[in-house]
Amino acid sequence: MRALSRSIPTNASQVRSVMMAATQTQSKREGNIADSFVSLSGDARPPLPQRFLDLKKTLIHGHEDRVISSWKRLLAELKRENEIIAREGPQIIPSLDFQNLDADLTKLRDELKKRGVAVIRGVLPEDEARSFKGDIEEYVRQNPHTKAFPPDNPQVYELYWSAPQLRARAHPNLLRVQTEFMKLWQKSDPESVVSISQPLTYADRLRIRQPGDAAFALGPHIDGGSVERWELEGYGRGGVYNKVFEGSWEEFDPWDASTRVSAVMDNYNGLGACSMFRMFQGWLSMSTTKPFEGTLMVNPAVKLSTAYVLLRPFFRSIKGPDQVSPEAYLASDNWEFTGSEMTSELQGATPGHGQELNAALHPHLDLDNTMVHVPSIRPGDFVVWHCDTIHAVDKVHKGTSDSSVLYIPICPVTELNAKYLVRQRDAFLNGTPGPDFPGGQGEANHVNRPTEAVFRSYADAEGQRAFGFEKLVASEADTVGSKKVTSLANEILGF
Repeated sequence: MRALSRSIPTNASQVRSVMMAATQTQSKREGNIADSFVSLSGDARPPLPQRFLDLKKTLIHGHEDRVISSWKRLLAELKRENEIIAREGPQIIPSLDFQNLDADLTKLRDELKKRGVAVIRGVLPEDEARSFKGDIEEYVRQNPHTKAFPPDNPQVYELYWSAPQLRARAHPNLLRVQTEFMKLWQKSDPESVVSISQPLTYADRLRIRQPGDAAFALGPHIDGGSVERWELEGYGRGGVYNKVFEGSWEEFDPWDASTRVSAVMDNYNGLGACSMFRMFQGWLSMSTTKPFEGTLMVNPAVKLSTAYVLLRPFFRSIKGPDQVSPEAYLASDNWEFTGSEMTSELQGATPGHGQELNAALHPHLDLDNTMVHVPSIRPGDFVVWHCDTIHAVDKVHKGTSDSSVLYIPICPVTELNAKYLVRQRDAFLNGTPGPDFPGGQGEANHVNRPTEAVFRSYADAEGQRAFGFEKLVASEADTVGSKKVTSLANEILGF
């Protein structure tokens, strides 16, 4: 394998920059995807400490009345939207054709921003996407010590550097989709140091879920931290959700990249807690999968659901679901501001884990009816969802063949992301898991793990830039802030 110092410029200041980042080595314990979620780990969710009560009071201090009024407006809007989602089901999710990507993005732009999720058909040829699964299975066969969840019947593999994963991440078609979808975001501050001209790679896991599996029954959740959404030194650093806490959720823009640049998504070094800014999460399908066949489910109302999750901890029911009818239980006049009896609870949030949701904790979301399946998927289709989107997987895989995907999110250029990319690049060279993920040797001793030279052999210049192996290039159309962060990222990367 080619040494990192031979792959990038080596003047003294650049070497110091790279070495400082490289010394932030993988320090997390070994584990698997179950460690990211309380519901999968089997652990009890402990009460949150007093400081979260103090935080909640701080967030709404001085505008409690506006928050109460906004809650009532939100419940009314949620009820209307829930009925639409439940009625339309999977067909509510926008579908685009890769061969007609530009026109479809223009035509569906408003709907994409409302729903926060999309299926892009035919991003890779079917035979190529199908071949990835066979190659991965052979890689696992050659390396039987590969970790997975659950260990006795693997469905999600702790693999990050297999050849198919690298080829997919660097594929020109996929990079084009990533670049175009980043343009759905905008900047409230034109000078914000974020660039959406080129994506950066985030090395995630893969899933090969077998028929009948019920172990990987990951319920409704949101990635990118949990309690951090309320913390002032979390998402609060960018003011991402300020409008919601001020009682003006209608003015909250889930697509404002400016507020996300300085947000912190992982304050607790959780196993699998994402510290990179991912505009979208996504996966590339390696199989044909229909609803109920171990596939993805989403709540396609990103703005409303986000506002509800954030405001839910400030309200409680007057009468419980066992005391009144379901309709009366959900009625706004049955819900009151907690006021002086407020607690530290942030429903479904646990430090170091993903944000989880359920019908009992978040009743107005009507999750039993508004978590809809993505439509039927074929190999080579790419599914993306906004980073605030509530998503889940089928509780049971009721199909007759595997449901297989490569997890591939969409990440812009920011200072935070560039710093992560340095550490991730080092992890690739060492064969260890990416910095966000459970530690250990990973694939360091795997047979036929691709080297840097192999990666470069099938990645063009854009793919190598996305991975941090070539200098990023600013676009002429970039704003001053975008050009500034591109230059800064190159310095961080050692160019």
